[in-house]
Amino acid sequence: METALEAHKMSLAAAAAGSAGTAVNGATIDMAGFDGVLIFGTITTANAGNFLKAQQGTLSDGSDMADLAGTKVVAAANGSIVCLDLKAPREQYVRGVYVRAGTNTAVETMYYIRYNAHNKPTSSDVTNVLASVKVQSPAEGTP
Repeated sequence: METALEAHKMSLAAAAAGSAGTAVNGATIDMAGFDGVLIFGTITTANAGNFLKAQQGTLSDGSDMADLAGTKVVAAANGSIVCLDLKAPREQYVRGVYVRAGTNTAVETMYYIRYNAHNKPTSSDVTNVLASVKVQSPAEGTP
């Protein structure tokens, strides 16, 4: 039986960034072979001008990225996790973007989880350490 880590691919999108008022672009990812992607991270200062959005394009270098309608996710409170589920993007390459226009604010690490891989198993490419365990029908007891 496959696990979520085998059916989906987790990637580091962008490292945490200190207080500033400029956008933080996530890495451009290839959506070929996946149905969609969860883009998520933490915005430290809630403000209407600080939000997560998604972009897409046809070029792997991200030079033609365009904003996607309806993808703006604003943090409800300081330190809120914001998440965007982008299903069936129309173009092959996508990225998340933290917009920090309302106030100078820090943002935490942004991650992608591409889901429903057409070719399984997948392997995650998180650049920092991803510790995981696969269990199936575990008995109660010491973890």
